[in-house]
Amino acid sequence: MKRPHDIILKPVISEKSYGEIDKSKYTFIVMPNARKTEIRHAVEEIFNVKVTAVNTLKVRSKPKRQGWSRGHTAQRKKAIVTLAPGNTIEFFEGTLGKA
Repeated sequence: MKRPHDIILKPVISEKSYGEIDKSKYTFIVMPNARKTEIRHAVEEIFNVKVTAVNTLKVRSKPKRQGWSRGHTAQRKKAIVTLAPGNTIEFFEGTLGKA
C-alpha cells in the first residue's frame, strides 16, 4: 500500500489554480502511476476533507534549449481535486494573502 505523502508530491501554486479555489478545486502534482481512487484517499487522509471528484491529466514534456544545449522539461501528472461544500484546505488559504 502506498503512503498518502508518496502519492501527493506537491501543490500547484499558480494564478489559474488559485482562481479555481473559489470553486473548491485544488490542484496537485501527483505520482505518474497514481489512480484517481488513490489520489482521493490520499487527499482525504492528509487534509481531513471530503473529496467529491478527482480529474487527472498528464502534462507532456516541452523541448527547451539554452545556448547549444538541448533538452526537455520533465513529464508530470496533475490532479484537480474538487471538495465537498464547506471543506477547505488551509495550506492554500494561508498563502493567498501573502502574495
